[in-house]
Amino acid sequence: MGRLIALLYGVVAYAIFFITFLYAIGFVGNLAVRKAIDAGTPGPVGTALLINALLLGLFAIQHSVMARVWFKERWTRVVPKPVERSTYVLIASLLLALLFWGWRPLPGDVWSVQSPTGSLILWILFWAGWALVLLSTFVIDHLDLFGLRQVWLYFRGRPYRHPEFKVAALYRMVRHPLLLGFLIAFWSTPRMSVGHLEFAVAITLYVLLAIQFEERDLVAFHGDAYARYRESVRMLIPLPRKRAEEAAAPADAPDAPADAGDARRERGYL
Repeated sequence: MGRLIALLYGVVAYAIFFITFLYAIGFVGNLAVRKAIDAGTPGPVGTALLINALLLGLFAIQHSVMARVWFKERWTRVVPKPVERSTYVLIASLLLALLFWGWRPLPGDVWSVQSPTGSLILWILFWAGWALVLLSTFVIDHLDLFGLRQVWLYFRGRPYRHPEFKVAALYRMVRHPLLLGFLIAFWSTPRMSVGHLEFAVAITLYVLLAIQFEERDLVAFHGDAYARYRESVRMLIPLPRKRAEEAAAPADAPDAPADAGDARRERGYL
């Protein structure tokens, strides 16, 4: 019964994530959702800035702290390991839903593209960014990333093994294609309001800071294999690699130690 409950819990957590993910597209793009980033009656600017910053900060703290190894070691004394990832995904989704609910609009346009061609290009980039996010999760291991693989193996009574470290597809171009997709989606808009700008700037700063902590963990887990990878492949901007043979080297590296899979998984989801 415990295994069935864990499986159902993982499925429900994933369903909540998926709904939240779809809502996030509408929220950022002001598309087909009741509460979008620019929707609502504007209030005092200072209050709106503060509330929005607190909501963003709460989400960022949870996302980073719960992803760290030291937290996982303590957290799994309370939460069973098979549902640890599902719990992380569930809490992150609920905090994101809280952000949507509590967000305060900030009027005023930073830019507004009137050209049909320019607007179309930005909308294409917007959807391309979200597509890159989704595609990147499958390159990593979509089911493992969102906790479904863990609860399924537990339900079947089979031991869990972390996905081995390897460099494939999008990860040969940049080290964090999923995060790059988010940034493209958040900045690509024909109309950039002050509130949207606050959101995009805050997320960008968080991503740049969080990557530093994350990659420190990755180097600690994978050693020289990830160090060579970091030196050979760009972080977010897909510029030409320094040396092609160096970039290919991590793909042929030995299997990572057991705990290294968590670090690789977090590369796609901070």
